[in-house]
Amino acid sequence: MSTRTTDPAPYTFDGDWSSRLVATAVHAGNDLRASLRPLAKLPDDDRFREEDPFTDRLAARLPALAVSHRSRFEVDLNRPRDGAVYRSPDDCWGLEMWTTGELADEEVERSLEVYDAFYAELAERLDALAERGPFVVYDVHSYNHRRDRADADPQPAVENPEVNLGTGSLDRARFAPVVDAFVESLRDAPGLAAPIDVRENVRFRGANVAAWVHERYPGTGCVLAIEFKKTFMDEWSGELDEAKADRLAEALAGTVAPVLAALDAVDGGTG
Repeated sequence: MSTRTTDPAPYTFDGDWSSRLVATAVHAGNDLRASLRPLAKLPDDDRFREEDPFTDRLAARLPALAVSHRSRFEVDLNRPRDGAVYRSPDDCWGLEMWTTGELADEEVERSLEVYDAFYAELAERLDALAERGPFVVYDVHSYNHRRDRADADPQPAVENPEVNLGTGSLDRARFAPVVDAFVESLRDAPGLAAPIDVRENVRFRGANVAAWVHERYPGTGCVLAIEFKKTFMDEWSGELDEAKADRLAEALAGTVAPVLAALDAVDGGTG
């Protein structure tokens, strides 16, 4: 167990936040603050498997990126505030995270302070973007597809696309050109052995980051909740396939120009 007693920054905002296309990786983190580490009961490997490791790397070539460095088991920035802290197994798929059974209220409040601060800073940055017109947020995640055991066959591809695009809370009619440009440019990214299987709302429809942006910036904010199937890593060992991760990062970066061109069409050619 780590003996570290200081807490690094819970999240960072990097890149050019004047760009009309920005990104988040709110489940990328694995850290727990010092006061929570002695209370952690769930084995590190199990916790890592439920996080979205390396999603910050997949999004690193985008113009701007907000990354959470804290584990979703400390504070889940992709849930509404009243469910953002995993107090008990009921909040996290039956997993026993805390030695205390249920997390103490004082620790819950400390986690919610991180939640509030993150969304306050995100709001400040996106408010400035919204003043200039429509903008796009790539909300980057990943998902498991070998749930049964390490040596089990992957779950069927028909129900598990390589990339699941969540648009559940999006004004789909208004932003259809943006969605189509993203799907087409990612699917046909150059330099890949085969087209990427990109499908919409098969496994996930997007969660709180998307809903929060769409509610705060109706008709202006367009969140694409992007879930990469964990074929770029071994979800059981945690080992990263460096070459595949780099190819996916390049493919994702290659969607920026087509998506911004489509955003211009949505915005009547201004912005």
